[in-house]
Amino acid sequence: MTEAAVVFGPEDLDIKAIVDIAYGRRGVVLSNDPDFLEMIHESRATFEALVAADERIYGVTTGFGANVGMAVGSEGATRLAQNLVRFHGCGTGRLFDARESAAIVATRLRSLCSGYSAIRLDLLVHLVGLLTHRVYPAIPVEGSVGASGDLTPLSYVAAVVAGEREVIFGGEVRPTADVYAELGIEPLALGPKESLAIMNGTSVMTALGALAIHRAERLVTLSAYLSATLSDVFDGNSAHFDARTFAAKPHRGQAHVAGLMREWLEYDPERHVLPERLQEVYSIRCAPHIIGVLADALEPITLWVQTELNGCSDNPLFDAATSSILHGGNFYGGHIALAMDILKTSVASVADLLDRQMQVLCGSLGRISVLPANLVPPRDGEEWDPRHGFKAMTIATSALAAEALKLTMPATSFSRSTESHNQDKVSMGTIAARDALRVLELTERIASILLIALAQAVDLRAESTTTRSRTLRDVVRQDVVFTDEDRRFDIDIARVMDRIDDGLVDELAERGGS
Repeated sequence: MTEAAVVFGPEDLDIKAIVDIAYGRRGVVLSNDPDFLEMIHESRATFEALVAADERIYGVTTGFGANVGMAVGSEGATRLAQNLVRFHGCGTGRLFDARESAAIVATRLRSLCSGYSAIRLDLLVHLVGLLTHRVYPAIPVEGSVGASGDLTPLSYVAAVVAGEREVIFGGEVRPTADVYAELGIEPLALGPKESLAIMNGTSVMTALGALAIHRAERLVTLSAYLSATLSDVFDGNSAHFDARTFAAKPHRGQAHVAGLMREWLEYDPERHVLPERLQEVYSIRCAPHIIGVLADALEPITLWVQTELNGCSDNPLFDAATSSILHGGNFYGGHIALAMDILKTSVASVADLLDRQMQVLCGSLGRISVLPANLVPPRDGEEWDPRHGFKAMTIATSALAAEALKLTMPATSFSRSTESHNQDKVSMGTIAARDALRVLELTERIASILLIALAQAVDLRAESTTTRSRTLRDVVRQDVVFTDEDRRFDIDIARVMDRIDDGLVDELAERGGS
């Protein structure tokens, strides 16, 4: 952990800060800015005075949702806050992993630091402590419709703050009370508005969106490297990626991808010699145009997710300057929902591209190739060759691509009327974000298989490839041996997947010129 800690206070954060916290690269601290601390204290004190005066405040002195007409009064406000956490403990499915849970806590912490939620400083300190000790709420992935915010999954954050339910600590799921006792952490009794402030926002979908953007950015670069290597092992026409072509239709993303491919292929228009095959198939020739759609889509997607990250997705809001309660709908996750639907569709298109490239590489599409079918190394002296090489790997990438493409159905189209028709139009943003991460996972698996296959192809082409293609081969060979006889590949795929998550793309970029 070499970078400076992420400071939570009045200043905006970028997506990288959330990703760095999730990956354990940076610690967290609460701002010691006196104005920020005073703002938090004054906001809570003024708010508590309104509660004591029985001011009518949604979810504090009234019931929740369709029960908004129920008067609770100041005496029942604390019990109401506790019950909100408890009855939302109905999440289902697997748990978000530690990385995802860390991102969720960090994202909710950022929203609460905006000063509109009227919470105590103690709550902010407690959330910082969870991240510092790497105590992450055990949160089931299913149960959010994306408005009123991520109520059910965020109830697990609120429950952990209060010392209830379970946490992920040291790679294990354990009772929160046991971990708190072990670390000397005191649970925090949530007061009026505080449970609602934790729960009534878009922080789950936003956190997942931040992680998805990080992985999608990495995928853009990796896909460019894979596409360039494929062109290289086929002695393809690298003039397909000439900068003049992309200046003629200047989408920035596709121009960026073409630039990565030109550098990889050591393309020089002054020295380029036309190969025998003038035009390659679309999965090679149009790779920058296909990957470039994802690269360009990331610009507005990142803007929307970052705006959501730094906004206050809560209701009601409290304007301390005027002592005003603002009842609204900032918990609605429509921007994240659409962003993630766009992202997953763009990523799935890249999954389809990489699968097509795998089929081309292994000779499944009938292309006249300089490589043996299914990348089986030549062998003399046998009447027939019983080896199958990468034949089944092409089936695997096809299956993975089909599943990724199936998941492109937009989650935003499936709004449901919920909670006694009070939440009668919802965003489905969290489902969209979960879909996006699943599509990314499937695509990374295809990329892992293609990486292994391309390393094989570079070995089969001996030294007729570029320095960067041989670097790709060398990086893969750290984990995967050359395939001469038929064998299982699943362990190799898992290893390469882990390498992608641990910095393989950065390693390729750094070592490419060596």
